[in-house]
Amino acid sequence: MGLINIKIEGISYQVEEGQTILEAAKKCGYEIPSLCTFNHGECNQGSCRVCLVEATGARGLVASCVYPISDGMEITISSPKAVEARRNSVELLLSDHNQNCQQCDKNGKCELLRVASITGSRELKFSGSHSETHLDTLAPGLVRDTSKCILCGRCIARCENAQGIGILGFENRGFDTFVSPAGDRSFADSPCIQCGQCVNVCPTGALMEHSEIDLVDEAFKKGKTVIVQAAPAVRAALGEEFDYPIGTPVTGKMIAALRRLGFYRVYDVNFGADLTIMEEGTELLNRITNNGVLPMITSCSPGWINYAEYNYGDLLPHLSSCKSPHQMQGAIIKSYWAKQNNIDPKDIFVVSVMPCIAKKFEKQRYQLRVNDIPDVDAVITTRELARMIKRAGIVFDKLPDEEWDADIMGDYSGAGVIFGVTGGVMEAALRTVYYKLTGKEKDEITFTEVRGHEAGIREASIDVNGTTINVAMASGMRSAKILLDDIKAGKSKYHFIEIMGCPGGCINGGGQPYVRSCFLPNEDDNIMDTYKEKRAQALYKEDEGRPIRQSHNNPQIKELYDKFLEEPNSHKAHELLHTTYKAREGFNEIEQ
Repeated sequence: MGLINIKIEGISYQVEEGQTILEAAKKCGYEIPSLCTFNHGECNQGSCRVCLVEATGARGLVASCVYPISDGMEITISSPKAVEARRNSVELLLSDHNQNCQQCDKNGKCELLRVASITGSRELKFSGSHSETHLDTLAPGLVRDTSKCILCGRCIARCENAQGIGILGFENRGFDTFVSPAGDRSFADSPCIQCGQCVNVCPTGALMEHSEIDLVDEAFKKGKTVIVQAAPAVRAALGEEFDYPIGTPVTGKMIAALRRLGFYRVYDVNFGADLTIMEEGTELLNRITNNGVLPMITSCSPGWINYAEYNYGDLLPHLSSCKSPHQMQGAIIKSYWAKQNNIDPKDIFVVSVMPCIAKKFEKQRYQLRVNDIPDVDAVITTRELARMIKRAGIVFDKLPDEEWDADIMGDYSGAGVIFGVTGGVMEAALRTVYYKLTGKEKDEITFTEVRGHEAGIREASIDVNGTTINVAMASGMRSAKILLDDIKAGKSKYHFIEIMGCPGGCINGGGQPYVRSCFLPNEDDNIMDTYKEKRAQALYKEDEGRPIRQSHNNPQIKELYDKFLEEPNSHKAHELLHTTYKAREGFNEIEQ
């Protein structure tokens, strides 16, 4: 597109045509107050009217987020008429809003509160009836509170755009409108996969994760042996909660913080990731050599597992039977580790720090229990961990860099680290499958052909000693559906498929720090397009720096098999590390 001439506040600019007023103004150095700061196409309908400006050629004020620029247009942001209109718009939103901000988990990252401050909104300017509140706390992962909803529709669009399942929609009309699964059902009674992508785009606290911090507190009070394990994607994003640049790995400081919170042991889930590769890689080779069900599909992402159980029950035999890494590691803690330390598994409380909201449901599944003892007892998100650190008065940037506990499960490979990126599980598996098929390590350790940080489908054909392995990677259920439909139609050419529930993988999980350009003044202008890549690079760099980069070379993994599990896919391994799946329609069915 070509350049056109516009004026903003009487100053002439040349800008690319095809933009909205809001977009063009930002590139010219103006920040029009708006609720469109997280703009991945999820917003907007221009319904909130917070970004009103005056523009020549328009009848009255226009919503700058949807109104297109035109050649010769003159735009006024600071006129008394525009300033007053924006303030009135925010005050109208606040008039039907639960303003108990001090108890809201979104406090400090609430876009409505921010624009209220910028526009100078006056307390209780408009008063009257409030719309009925719909509160849903039944689902294990998500909480929906319509008293905080501003009806922007971002969550509706995000669910459709990222996952293609459209769980959320507008119910009723006019003053009685609210956002909900169809028929005002609970998330627990709908085919919601609990990925939390809706939470990531919600501008207020209307959608939040179900906090489990109180479960952790209670375990400490009861004198349990409380052990924590953190997923790889957490270290790539936790620093953002403490004003570090996006993509800054904070592994050492995170470990130090966890110790100061009182955990008995601090472990890395990367050990569990290495264990997963040993089991999953062996399972794949067994299927290939013994005419098993192919393609085999990864089972690390609980959001993806939920989607498969809801929508593709006939394809469940294609899923790997492996538990996800943190569940595997929890099972080992409550069996081998417990025996080594002479502690009753019932007295052990395992806490997983995850980038994922769906993990909160996963750890409740009856299939993920051994002798009726859950592998994992509590799941907290990256955001919840940050809240615990701040609550404890820990000054994060003054912490020393410390190392993981390394008694019997502290070592890990670079392959385990990259699980947090779409394509990472595939690459980690291929490093070990290559060794299993050839008896030697690949000269170039990386499989760059499977890498990428964006949603969509990637595919590759890997030649391993004359054997061609066709693989594919998808993140986000909209992309996954294409691969699954091909399998149903008998058209799939793949041996192995990796599917991640969240677009970009775990680095973009529903429990990760919010990315809002309005709260990130020190980041570059294209941060909304590059944050996933920056988080991914943090994990790839850690992989490159590890002395061991293949799961099968982890000495503690070898020791675990020698002393306890015997070999991958053994009877003992299946008892502790593998699971089953069930076609269903809602979370409430899982215990049946």
